[in-house]
Amino acid sequence: MTRRFGRRTVALLLAALLTGCSIGDVRRPPPDRAVPPPRSPAIPPTPSPPATAVELREVRVPVGKGYDFPYVEFVTAEQAYALFSGCPARPAARDCPAVLYATVDGGRSWRRLVLPRVVAEHPQLYAAPGVLALLAEPHGWYTSTDGGHTFAHTAQEPVAWRAAQGRFQIDEATGRVARWEGRRATPLPAQPSVRDPHGVVEARGLLVVAGVDGGKPYAAVSADRGRTWQRTPVPTPGGEVGVLRPTVGPDGEARLVGWPPDRTAFPFLWRYLGRWVPVLATGHPARASSVVPLTTGRFAVNGPDGVGVVADGRYGPLDWPVTPEHHLTLLADGTLVGRAADEVLLAAGPVGDRRWARVVLAPA
Repeated sequence: MTRRFGRRTVALLLAALLTGCSIGDVRRPPPDRAVPPPRSPAIPPTPSPPATAVELREVRVPVGKGYDFPYVEFVTAEQAYALFSGCPARPAARDCPAVLYATVDGGRSWRRLVLPRVVAEHPQLYAAPGVLALLAEPHGWYTSTDGGHTFAHTAQEPVAWRAAQGRFQIDEATGRVARWEGRRATPLPAQPSVRDPHGVVEARGLLVVAGVDGGKPYAAVSADRGRTWQRTPVPTPGGEVGVLRPTVGPDGEARLVGWPPDRTAFPFLWRYLGRWVPVLATGHPARASSVVPLTTGRFAVNGPDGVGVVADGRYGPLDWPVTPEHHLTLLADGTLVGRAADEVLLAAGPVGDRRWARVVLAPA
């Protein structure tokens, strides 16, 4: 029996299971042809469940011959940037100058931006609320805080980009938790007792730090913005953890996602309910590639076997228009994003009534 979960499942619990039955070959005597058979009442056909509606936003832009699809980075449901930089037929950087576009209407229309450096080795695009950063090796970084109208050049990773990653961050150089104020980061005077911390998040007034030591998950929380910390035991899963990421659900609930050393295996999941509670996923596939938190303790997981939801201790498939190639992320405004090489899927709006859009930006 296959369990299916629709869009409203995410907000209204898992859809009820549909069961079917069949009737075997029951032989009856032939009817009396002299007596007209009674007329059966007309039974209207059972309508099929509607497919998930997806709005197509496809735009082609004149960038020249030989370009691949661009790398697209959404910041909100409406704002995004796209960098054309791949030219398989022209691998030399001088023959494949970078081209940058921006949208402020969710990919319905795009405008070309003027790049400060169009020729670079493997240019890369990074975007966060209020910040656009371009890495143009070997020339350094170019950063814009006004939507790409002007850029500032720095040799090292720009401070504006680092500050945009969150008020509290793990300093990669020291492994300490630091607080960003403006463009300056200051290590917290009290540090959590978590070796090799992998991340920090704010969730419902708590700071949550998580990490791994010897394959085991560890976490600590602070209710006073890092002045004091409490070590919170994380129940050991049925295997070794390689990476442990704290995250926050759309409802503000703190979660943990633990990836095994084999990054392609199905992750371990926890939610914080005054203590860390494992989230069971009975029936889950062996592999997964991306996971995002949903409301009320649920998770959406995508992988080689398709997209599914973890809810109420079980795993079941979803009818989302997501393929195994889409990498799922969740934006700060709650928009669900599925990014593939040639398109981006957006699911904006309240949980249970998301509006899906397929954004395709291609060279003309």
